[in-house]
Amino acid sequence: MTTATATQDSRTAAQAKRRARSRQRWGSARTYIFAAVIVIWCLLPAYWMVVTAFRDVGFTYDATPFFSHITLDNFRAAFSTDTGNHLTRALVNSLIVGVITTIISLLFGIFTSYALARLNFRAKYLVLGFILAASMFPGVALVTPLFQLFTNLNWIGTYQALIIPYISFALPLTIYILVSFFREMPWELEESARIDGCTKAQAFRKIIMPLAAPGVFTTAILAFISSWNEFLIASQLSN
Repeated sequence: MTTATATQDSRTAAQAKRRARSRQRWGSARTYIFAAVIVIWCLLPAYWMVVTAFRDVGFTYDATPFFSHITLDNFRAAFSTDTGNHLTRALVNSLIVGVITTIISLLFGIFTSYALARLNFRAKYLVLGFILAASMFPGVALVTPLFQLFTNLNWIGTYQALIIPYISFALPLTIYILVSFFREMPWELEESARIDGCTKAQAFRKIIMPLAAPGVFTTAILAFISSWNEFLIASQLSN
């Protein structure tokens, strides 16, 4: 009786393990399927954009999902100045504005976010709240006053007419991200550097900044993308 009971228990345990492994495999497969669907859904517009870009203009509305009627005439027309297009110059201008905006936002954002995250002073959270509130103004509400201001300064069509408003949008984003990143860094590293003889500036430069490099790099990408994708203010102040 004891042997039969033990055999039955072992079979039950083995079946339970098989069911658990089956559920685990199905759960993993379901996760991968959902992830694949989301990735395809997100990349499909980009894929269709590339397919259409290389397709002859006469077949733009062709529903064929693969490359067909391939030509480079679309790119020649886009980059040709003979037809009045200045895409190359526009890309260079966007790159200049985006890079300068990102650099200035990082220069001010790194020190500001470090102070808000690591230093204790009164109204610290109030200051952070004001910084974040500055980014909540809709761009459409700023177009008219900015246009009037920069017209009086003869700045319409200049780089600074775009860089200054873009900094006002990118800087709060930079501070918000880096404050969260600096808060997660252990204080003990900085204290150890101070014990070893480093000043606050040396500890920040030699310890904090190398560790914060991934967060700074991520913030730089987001700040650059935000300035690169902005269209409303650029369409009014760059002409």
